Amino acid sequence: MSKQTQSKASKVKTVSPSLPDGIKNYLIDIDGTVTEDVPNEEPERMATCEPFPDALVTVNKWYDAGHQICFFTSRVEEHRKVTEDWLNKHGFKYHSLLMGKPRGGNYHWIDNHIVRATRYKGQFTDLVEKQETIEVFKD
Repeated sequence: MSKQTQSKASKVKTVSPSLPDGIKNYLIDIDGTVTEDVPNEEPERMATCEPFPDALVTVNKWYDAGHQICFFTSRVEEHRKVTEDWLNKHGFKYHSLLMGKPRGGNYHWIDNHIVRATRYKGQFTDLVEKQETIEVFKD
């Protein structure tokens, strides 16, 4: 490769990949969302809690439709094995598991990609479109 070609190649900027149109990257909490709310201080309950049936059906349907499923939990790294065992035991289909989500709620996510948030309120179903007021950066 010539020096001129190398120089041009080194100036090419890449960007983060995007999913294909219509495919979502679901980040799904575990405790209080797909099962009862089990705090890190009671890890013995993590192995015995039961999944919410509607959550299991919906998550697996999304997975089968080609969406990316990532469980994003406040459980700490030492709870990874019991969490993976629980997800697998109950038949959750997923691509990845992120541990150590900040605790406490009131999340405000800032990202260079489109972010949509849905608060779980007791029923895990297909999502519907609804217009709401949101906070955005000032122009």
